[in-house]
Amino acid sequence: MDGLAKDQLLSMYHEMVLIRRFEETCQDLYHKGKIGGAYLHLYNGQEATGVGALSALRETDHVITAYRDHGIALLRGLDPGELMAEMFGKRTGVSGGKGGSMHLADPAKRFWGGYGIVGGHLPIATGIAYKVKYMHEDDIVLCFIGDGATNNGYFHEALNLSEVLKVPIVWLIENNLYGMGTPIENASGQPQLVKRAIAYGMKEGPRVDGMDVIAVYDAVREAAEYARKNGPVLLESITYRYSGHGMSDKMYDKRVDEMQAQLARDPIHRMHDLLCEKFPDIGPQLDAAAQRVEKTVADAVTFADQSAIPTYEDLISNIYV
Repeated sequence: MDGLAKDQLLSMYHEMVLIRRFEETCQDLYHKGKIGGAYLHLYNGQEATGVGALSALRETDHVITAYRDHGIALLRGLDPGELMAEMFGKRTGVSGGKGGSMHLADPAKRFWGGYGIVGGHLPIATGIAYKVKYMHEDDIVLCFIGDGATNNGYFHEALNLSEVLKVPIVWLIENNLYGMGTPIENASGQPQLVKRAIAYGMKEGPRVDGMDVIAVYDAVREAAEYARKNGPVLLESITYRYSGHGMSDKMYDKRVDEMQAQLARDPIHRMHDLLCEKFPDIGPQLDAAAQRVEKTVADAVTFADQSAIPTYEDLISNIYV
């Protein structure tokens, strides 16, 4: 925290609050039928991991993630209105209303998704990193991995090849303790997932407190510096999601005590308290940040609501060259 200026810390706080409010609004609109689709995967609880990690990158670095992607898209600078329009299935959405919640992307911002197949984005991440190395570019790839994806073939193939090719990539496992509803201990013979690095001869980064935005920032910044010069690094962020895997998941109804313990570690509340302790006069600025978030999200909903739905021509476009 000592290495970060006050405005940087305020920006981190603002970004976490924006993600949380955006997600809460999406959840409400899903239940009201404004947002459709079989799944809506929320990021609430995991904000510190995303904010800390992306704050440690350069604008030219590449980012790719799985389907719990709304927060990462916001952090990468995608327009909140266009993101919400995509949730609504409108033609003004970032993917023209044809991608929905799981397929948010913007190549201009070097944000490659939003990927719906579990682990399917990992070989793509290795490929992007190989392009960076081949073209002698001074960038890295940050690839988020859900803990549930670490036991499939994509994970092994992508990480193994990344080490063989020595490509500049930071693999960041977001371990929210459950793959859908299965505890990580019941799915993995080695529940300390970062130790998978040993099998590939890859640099093993820390298991970091994923509810502490500064801890994540420090870990990813160090990993990015290493990857830029030497090749891949595997990190693990221990975090938690405050909603189920998707909207129909009621797993937490039976895990009330566990949820209460995790709520006591809420990354936004922790950051709020840290800022108030370090800057006793910061209260009005924190309130102003919250107010900006409310307006941003309200404006995003208005934009999405008033946008046009895709036409038949939109439906058949981009299919054939």
